[in-house]
Amino acid sequence: MDISSCNNLRVVLLSSPEAGHVFPILALADRLAEQHGVRSTVLLVTTGAPSESNLVNPPRAEGLVEIIRLPPVDISKLVGPDTKVVTQMYMMMREAVPLVRSAIAAMDRRPDAIIVVYFGTESLKVAAEFDMPKYVLFTSTAWFLALSVYCPVLDEEIKGQYIDEPGHLKIPGCKPVKPEDAVDMMLDRDDQQYREYLRMGKEIILCDGILVNSCGALEPKTLQAFVENEAMKSVLLKSPVYPIGPLTRRVEPTGLNSGILMDWLDRQPNQRVLFVSFGSGGVLSAEQTTELAWGLELSRQRFLWVVRPPKKGHVNDSFFPDNIEGTEDDYLPRGFLNRTENIGMLVPTWGQQVEILAHPSIGGFMSHCGWNSTLESIVSGVPMIAWPLYAEQRMNAAFLTEELGVAVRPEVLPTKKVVGREEIEKMVRTLMEHKDGEAMRERARQLKTSATNGLSQGGSSHASMCKILSDIEAKKKNGIN
Repeated sequence: MDISSCNNLRVVLLSSPEAGHVFPILALADRLAEQHGVRSTVLLVTTGAPSESNLVNPPRAEGLVEIIRLPPVDISKLVGPDTKVVTQMYMMMREAVPLVRSAIAAMDRRPDAIIVVYFGTESLKVAAEFDMPKYVLFTSTAWFLALSVYCPVLDEEIKGQYIDEPGHLKIPGCKPVKPEDAVDMMLDRDDQQYREYLRMGKEIILCDGILVNSCGALEPKTLQAFVENEAMKSVLLKSPVYPIGPLTRRVEPTGLNSGILMDWLDRQPNQRVLFVSFGSGGVLSAEQTTELAWGLELSRQRFLWVVRPPKKGHVNDSFFPDNIEGTEDDYLPRGFLNRTENIGMLVPTWGQQVEILAHPSIGGFMSHCGWNSTLESIVSGVPMIAWPLYAEQRMNAAFLTEELGVAVRPEVLPTKKVVGREEIEKMVRTLMEHKDGEAMRERARQLKTSATNGLSQGGSSHASMCKILSDIEAKKKNGIN
């Protein structure tokens, strides 16, 4: 479907405040505008946190993408000290439903469709009220999607905690999931976040289609199961899955440290720098940060490390981390900065990740395996050291190492024990100087080509998007919406 046939379509895109949802929603809005001429209104649920303002870049397609920040949602009276972050996010999206309804009602023209992130499935009822086609954007892997829609079946089949299961969790037509790699929401069936996750799994299949941020080049087996496996098809009911990925942020230099940082990278050899960053929520303990510093130093490899001051405990699982504490002397070995000044660079708190990964000097990425970061690494052709911390990142790490073959990971999950300096040194050397690392690098380059080709006209992801828009256009002409 070309631009001329879509330029009368208008869609609403709904995102939670979580960065992992905001980035792909904005990327989707840009793609709809640039490749298909579709006008989008992005509704951003907000909490009032100052950090949220840093997530949104001006859209490239001026005039075709409108961004509306909804009034902040206050759930302070609904949560307690033990309420999990994921539960809080579901609550925020539930409380935001009236705001979504009001925003759509105030539009001068009724939208032709609504697309919500999977935390926002309760807003699908608003689509019914306005008689609009409704879609869900699943911002993670097709494998995680398969687990999510099949979890209500597992809930009936398995008694007790999933983590205690002796075997793998089986998903029809898909790679089984090790209990220890299951998403955080499934680790305690007695917690509210599990009940919220089950509800989402049941609601997501009530839409007109599920857009998943993946593609056939990355997950052919799982995507095939959605179409051909009868058991999986019976679970999905009448909600087809459309692989439209990768949706990633665009490269654009930003930040006060950009000039100094990029100048340093420009002076480094091609593919010889390890980029170390654990995302906005990836805060390690002081002990783990110290071991990581020693491991990087012992490896004698060049590195660029985005350092976040440690927080007490093992990791911080908040989407918007706060009350982090400590100074460099508390968590970096004495003399570390002086000893590594010729091979390493430390960036405090934040670095422009997309631009860094795209730099030719980057040869590896030590990452928390958030799906956005994973895709950004893949489309840059950069292999990884998988360091999962929370959410679905353990599944992503297993996928990267066991399926795609573009990553190495610690023998024991970093959430279970501190990873020692010797193991860190070994992983870094394997990725950066051994033949196994070069094989991963070549595989990453191949995936980069395949995944990005799918976005071009005639590619599989482009075709999926065209099919969605054709369906929306047909329903509009037939007066269904």
